[in-house]
Amino acid sequence: MTIDHGRVVVLNGGESAEREVSLKSGEAVCAALKRQGLAPIAFDPAEGGLAGLEALAPDRVFIALHGRGGEDGTMQGALELLGIPYTGSGVLASALGMDKQRTKLVWQAMGLPTPECVMLEEHSDWEEVAERLGLPLIVKPVNEGSTLGITIVESAAELAAAYRDAARYDARVMAERFVRGGEYTVSVLGNRALPAIRVEVPSGFYDYEAKYLSNDTLYHLPCGLTDAEEAELADLCLRAFEAIGGKGWGRVDVMRDDQGGFWLLEVNTIPGMTDHSLVPQAAAFAGIDFDSLVMRILDTADRCGG
Repeated sequence: MTIDHGRVVVLNGGESAEREVSLKSGEAVCAALKRQGLAPIAFDPAEGGLAGLEALAPDRVFIALHGRGGEDGTMQGALELLGIPYTGSGVLASALGMDKQRTKLVWQAMGLPTPECVMLEEHSDWEEVAERLGLPLIVKPVNEGSTLGITIVESAAELAAAYRDAARYDARVMAERFVRGGEYTVSVLGNRALPAIRVEVPSGFYDYEAKYLSNDTLYHLPCGLTDAEEAELADLCLRAFEAIGGKGWGRVDVMRDDQGGFWLLEVNTIPGMTDHSLVPQAAAFAGIDFDSLVMRILDTADRCGG
């Protein structure tokens, strides 16, 4: 059945620290929609505001915003009030997915494996934190994406500086137990888990540069797991995504320890759609080209209240 998509507006840009990535995602999405015969309108809410968006009278909105203000439920809530259908997860799942600590609390309550974490503040007992989580450990902003503000800490003496760096991005900062092993990411499209990707970074740390700028990062497809192991990973990621109420599409990041156990790190409810992005790579490996992927995501915008 052919869907009449009407006037499609692609939201990109925004005011978060991930603005530049969002602009690239939006550009790629708009180009794909045009190749499919649509006439999308790119709109930057940082420049036009909600009044400007409403004036465009969109029938559907493709959200290509990353980070706060676009991926955290606030834009989803605004679109709900305006009665405009939009792609991806709804208000609750978006807000939860953006909050790494509360996502962990949900997973822990459901018995899903995720590394232990401790919330930090300026006067935390750094020695106690290091003793509880072990070293090395990870310090990260709770509400930030693209690995911005994340530090691998090798000693308790480094914790204060790592905390201050993370606090530049968010008032809430957490320390997380470090899982040594392989890094995997599983994209979710509808009710399906796409093939897992194993990420290999020469520096050993999949940071902002490795994600978006470096050409040295390796993405292994197939990921090297046995069929049974990949099925186990896919099931875990689908349960993790469903646990926060995720809908439409997204991505779940996972570490695998030396004993073969999988550990959930975080959910991305609006993953990147750039030439370095992981969801398009997984989709392509599954036989779904970029244009088809974009159209499938757009087709999820048939309702409000995801």
